[in-house]
Amino acid sequence: MATTVSTNQMLAWPRPNPRARLRMFGFPYAGGGTHVYQRWWPSIPSDVEFCAISLPGRGTRIRDTPYSKSAVLVDALVRDMAPYLDKPYVFFGHSMGAIVSFELCRQLRASGYPLPLHLFVSGCHAPHLPDPHPIHHLPEKEFLEELFALGGLPQEILDSKELMELILPGIRADFTLVETYSYVEGVPLECPITALGGADDPLVTQETLSAWRIHTSNTFDAKTFQGNHFFIDTSRELVLSLLFQKLSQIQTCYGL
Repeated sequence: MATTVSTNQMLAWPRPNPRARLRMFGFPYAGGGTHVYQRWWPSIPSDVEFCAISLPGRGTRIRDTPYSKSAVLVDALVRDMAPYLDKPYVFFGHSMGAIVSFELCRQLRASGYPLPLHLFVSGCHAPHLPDPHPIHHLPEKEFLEELFALGGLPQEILDSKELMELILPGIRADFTLVETYSYVEGVPLECPITALGGADDPLVTQETLSAWRIHTSNTFDAKTFQGNHFFIDTSRELVLSLLFQKLSQIQTCYGL
């Protein structure tokens, strides 16, 4: 499916919809590109415009240098996304994308921009908690074994030396970014937060998922789905059902 990418390359619009009343930004997990949410696109409501965050080091930007520090990435996102915060919007981030979208909210607030109407964080422990199983520092063989065990890469990709040489720097940079992230205590966000998790996720427990509660002064909700760390794929229909229900509630609440 063709995408239209903005001139700053950080944003990809699978189905541009300038008349939409609400905009949703999707942040990928470590190693993921705009394809992460590709199966969502046909189901996106007609009054919602979806924008996929297109990070360097993957997909059409495979040759670009990936970010390995969250603060540097967030600063770049503030700069590149600012022109597209001109209508009500929400954030959805899975795994690394949850941490990035959370820190982006805090930086946007500090810079005087409007916050999203809702922050959806998925497959990620609360940001003030330590990473339960860092792997970015491991030698290549052990690092790849951990990736396979997590379910992030199919065996056929791991078996392709040429492909792995191409994508591995971006994947390792992503894991470095999220695993070296250091939370700084701050005022809770004013926007509601919904946290989503997989019942069999080895990295995120119900307790560490629910710990997101302290990061909003607004309403908080947590929902667990069947599946492992990539439950957004295996339980996609249920995830989308919840997400679209929330979006409808948001639109009704704000008269959109």
